[in-house]
Amino acid sequence: MCGIVGYIGTQAATEILLSGLEKLEYRGYDSAGIATIWEGEVNCVRAKGKLYNLRSKLEQVETPSQIGIGHTRWATHGKPEVYNAHPHMDGAMRIAVVVNGIIENYSELREELKHKGYQFLSETDVEVIPHLIAEFFKHPPSVSPFCPSLLLEAVRDTVHKLRGAFAIALISADYPDELIVVRQQAPMVIGFGQGEFFCASDTPAIISHTRAVLPLDNKELARLTPLGVEVYNFAGERLRKQPRLLNLNPMMVEKQGFKHFMLKEIYEQPGVVRACLDAYFNADWNVGDSTNSPVKLGLPEEIYANLEQIQIVACGTSWHAALVGKYLIEQLAGIPTQVHYASEYRYAPSPLTPNTLTIGVTQSGETADTLAALAMEKERRQDKEPKYQARLLGITNRPESTLGHMVSQIINTLAGIEIGVAATKTFIAQLMAFYALALDLAYLRNSISSIKLQEIIDGLRQIPGEIEATLEKQEDSIGQLAHEFAETQDFIFLGRGINFPIALEGALKLKEISYIHAEGYPAGEMKHGPIALLDAKVPVVAIAMPGSVYEKVISNAQEAKARDSRLIGVTPLSQGEAAEIFNDFIPVSKVDELLSPILTVIPLQLLAYHIAALRGLDVDQPRNLAKSVTVE
Repeated sequence: MCGIVGYIGTQAATEILLSGLEKLEYRGYDSAGIATIWEGEVNCVRAKGKLYNLRSKLEQVETPSQIGIGHTRWATHGKPEVYNAHPHMDGAMRIAVVVNGIIENYSELREELKHKGYQFLSETDVEVIPHLIAEFFKHPPSVSPFCPSLLLEAVRDTVHKLRGAFAIALISADYPDELIVVRQQAPMVIGFGQGEFFCASDTPAIISHTRAVLPLDNKELARLTPLGVEVYNFAGERLRKQPRLLNLNPMMVEKQGFKHFMLKEIYEQPGVVRACLDAYFNADWNVGDSTNSPVKLGLPEEIYANLEQIQIVACGTSWHAALVGKYLIEQLAGIPTQVHYASEYRYAPSPLTPNTLTIGVTQSGETADTLAALAMEKERRQDKEPKYQARLLGITNRPESTLGHMVSQIINTLAGIEIGVAATKTFIAQLMAFYALALDLAYLRNSISSIKLQEIIDGLRQIPGEIEATLEKQEDSIGQLAHEFAETQDFIFLGRGINFPIALEGALKLKEISYIHAEGYPAGEMKHGPIALLDAKVPVVAIAMPGSVYEKVISNAQEAKARDSRLIGVTPLSQGEAAEIFNDFIPVSKVDELLSPILTVIPLQLLAYHIAALRGLDVDQPRNLAKSVTVE
């Protein structure tokens, strides 16, 4: 979950590295550091806390070095202190290493190296790597005939001793014209410029310099020199690979006048929904059209053939999107669907069932638990009879990610780069992917009428305008309402049916960025225990949309009001009964209950945002969190 950036070229490296780290700070911000080579020495500067602390230190250090590596850290092994910050170095201070990931066998390697006289200055797992490389320099094994560099060979021998998921970038004062990078189950991309080359954990770090990139695959190393890039596998064999062009605009990673990235990304949601509508649905289809399909996901027939069950693995916000997906798939397509926390599914998978589609949902395509759950599912279904073999589908915002290489079929959620750690527009995009998937299945299985299908699609096409209306009319009032809760300690969110996952998501957003304790519950479950929490100090947000459960939610809200809780209703103003119950309204447009999650989540995002901003918190980089969870 940490961020890595590296540079070799003709420009001064320090500012390029700092600029890249600023674009990666969403991956971790407990500490940061950079290492460069100048006049035969490695210059390493590290700082605790946010990146501006490192920048302040670097203002006192002047180096025109044209090679360097940088790192912004999300702490795993060791406290977020300077001595644990990356880069880490060998005892002779000749090798500097940055890592994203975890070295699982670091303890035994550490003891082995201690017995050989190596001293450790940090609590991290990463420090074993520079010492191992130094050890291989002292006692080099036979050099591979494919390897052009003793540094690359030492790194290759080192990674053979490492277990875990990691990406590495390193430099050595003894090889001042080489930058070595490694990928093993953690993202690493190489960028190609004019006489200069870059590496990074994610493309936002380098798109202001180049759009020509080459993502490394697992078990690959690359040697970057002023003359070019060479890629090898862990066996030492040279690989022939071609860069590709990113379809990204550097402006996508700028705030464009918004105070925070999160607010900007909330306002980008109508455009995201429109992009999904254009990509997923056939504008030429109408009722009675038997020559076209209303949905154009492009998934092959074998994904759907004889489908009996669907299981979804996801984490965090993606898990909430999957819960909405479960509702849609079961109610529209009639297929039994289970949603699992990926981290739990890995250790307690469901019994094997025939003709089962497994869907992995991850914004980044790099979520370690989700990837591991899919890998396990793929492995345990190998060599089974055809009906038990794995069918894997990924839903992600990054089709070029590890997920895109792992599964044969991807639904690209088309949200664009999301910088704010708390997911907003990527959640909406995942919902849209599930609407398309559920309607595609329903159409192919004839489980709903063509007229109903057309009504749902027509309703979806109205949603972007309804989101824009909510943003235009409600942000100021939600901002004012937020003043009432800046000192609140606890929140309860209630929803039923398809809006229960939105209650969970609203609570998660508030927890993530405001640090207020919040819980989401099915509204009908309040009286089975959680109602004991309620009093005048605990506000309750109830999502009450017209439909099959509207009266039930109103009734549950009345139970909360009877316990003196302040009630906030996310509901259309036209519902007269609600006016007598709720203390505060966050009105939304009246839409079909089936489509309401795409709309009801918007005011909950805004409420969380404004409360956090009023509390003076770092909305885009909340404490202890990182955007892409690439460790277990």
